[in-house]
Amino acid sequence: MQNETELLKFLLPESLIEYFHIVSFENIESTLHIHFEEKNTIPKELSSFSLQSKGFLPEITVDDFPLRGKSVKLHIKRRRWTDVKTGKILQRNWNLIADGTRMTLDFA
Repeated sequence: MQNETELLKFLLPESLIEYFHIVSFENIESTLHIHFEEKNTIPKELSSFSLQSKGFLPEITVDDFPLRGKSVKLHIKRRRWTDVKTGKILQRNWNLIADGTRMTLDFA
C-alpha cells in the first residue's frame, strides 16, 4: 500500500511534497490553511558551495486549487543558506522547480 505522501502528491503541488515538510494545518471558516517549511537539505544546484542553513526567508502565501469546496492557502517558508566562505546568502533556484509543475513563477 502506498503512503500518505503519495496521496498528497495528487492533492498538492508535487514540488511542495518533495521539498517541504507540512508543519501544521488549520481549517478556518471556509479556508484550509496549510503551513510548510523547506526541508533542511542542501539543493543540488548549490552542492559545490560550503553551506550552512540560516533560517528562513519571509513566509509567502499562495492560493491553490479548492479542495472539497474550501479555498486553500499554502503558507510557505523557504530556507536560506549562507556560504560559510563568503557569507553570501543563497537559496534554491525555484525557477527550475516551477518549470513543468503546477507551481507558478510567482512562487519562484
